[in-house]
Amino acid sequence: MSDKYAPLVGDNYSPDKIRVIIPVGGKATRLMPLTQDTSKACLRLLNRPLVEFSLLSLANQGIRNFIFGVKGYTNYRDLYDYFQSGIGFSAHYKIKPHIHIKYQPNVPDLGSADSARINMEYYDLTNPIFAVQGDNIFDMKVKKLIDFHKEKESCLTIVLREVDNVEGLGIADIDSTGRIKRFVEKPLPKDAPSNLANTGLYMISPEVRRIFKEKGIQQIMKEKNRLDFGYDFIPYVISTGRPVYGYTLKGSWFDVGTPKNYLEAMKNILHGGLSTLKDFGERLSDNCMVWLQGDSDDSSIRRDEIIQKVKQKRITIEGAVLIGRHCQIEDGARIVNSCIDNFTHIGKNAVVVNSAVLDRTIIGDSAEVYDSIIGRSVVINSNCSKPTKISAVSVIADDVILDEGCNLATTKVYPHQNIRGEFQNQTIIAN
Repeated sequence: MSDKYAPLVGDNYSPDKIRVIIPVGGKATRLMPLTQDTSKACLRLLNRPLVEFSLLSLANQGIRNFIFGVKGYTNYRDLYDYFQSGIGFSAHYKIKPHIHIKYQPNVPDLGSADSARINMEYYDLTNPIFAVQGDNIFDMKVKKLIDFHKEKESCLTIVLREVDNVEGLGIADIDSTGRIKRFVEKPLPKDAPSNLANTGLYMISPEVRRIFKEKGIQQIMKEKNRLDFGYDFIPYVISTGRPVYGYTLKGSWFDVGTPKNYLEAMKNILHGGLSTLKDFGERLSDNCMVWLQGDSDDSSIRRDEIIQKVKQKRITIEGAVLIGRHCQIEDGARIVNSCIDNFTHIGKNAVVVNSAVLDRTIIGDSAEVYDSIIGRSVVINSNCSKPTKISAVSVIADDVILDEGCNLATTKVYPHQNIRGEFQNQTIIAN
């Protein structure tokens, strides 16, 4: 490979030549307890696995080759069991020719950049690489990024986005040409060199394979037992004087890395904040933002029952709401700016506002859920004399049972527990 990165310069935009690596190796501690038993990439958002947003956006732009940089049992199990080689995903979304999904070899990595290193070597990748973090949702034309990368003859191009709050993000300082002068991972707000945040999207030239073999990188791996893009690899490449550029993203970008961000992304996308995804199924009517999913004969029966109840004003649905397949909603229920996943049962006079209720959950009569996330197969027992209330960005993980009369505010409940009582600002972990 020449210093001019021959596979890119002069090359037309060729989706079949791009290889996408999606590192999925961490424990996603900021999203705990939702990710205690589930890979972050497979956490359900708007009734689909989180990583599916990236796959669909890129596949619709002609990209067909993906590698999941999986580390750990849960990440590999969840991704492989759901996506396998990509044929089922392609059939579901009518993508032709179908996408190809490969997986990281059974080699433990030391971080996101190390995952890219391992897969580039194992699969002998000599074409451009697009690295995508698994918890990102973005609106971006990849061709424009490629054109920018080629024009600058960049070694590594980082997709940046202007943000109001730099906390917890990698921040870049660029010159007038877009070249990154300095990069700081998760600085204190007072120390941030700009408001340009790293989105976790990287265009990588094939030359990077040589960089991974340099003594400086090997020393970082040995001393820190880590090779992360933000903390380690980006600062190192900049320090060697190689051209590292920042491409400023104008479209939407959502970092679904915390429960609060998850809920904000859900509401924003439901309200049309993602240009690549405007419809989620059949609308209740042409002039509203309420979708009811289900195409089979059985699920359409349940859908039609909900539609009739709305028309008869037996249930109330306000704002932007997505209701999945085979849901049952009883009289008096009220749902506002929320997502209700498949096979969920919402009881009489229950209220769900600005919340996500994942699949196969039961919300009892008169229960109230505000600004919270309810995991899969949760049972919220409640009745009119002892109503249960969940609020203030509480997170109930999978397979939890709440007794009647519970009151949880800003509380996290880990999976497989039976909970009773009142809790505020607490984390409840099973013994």
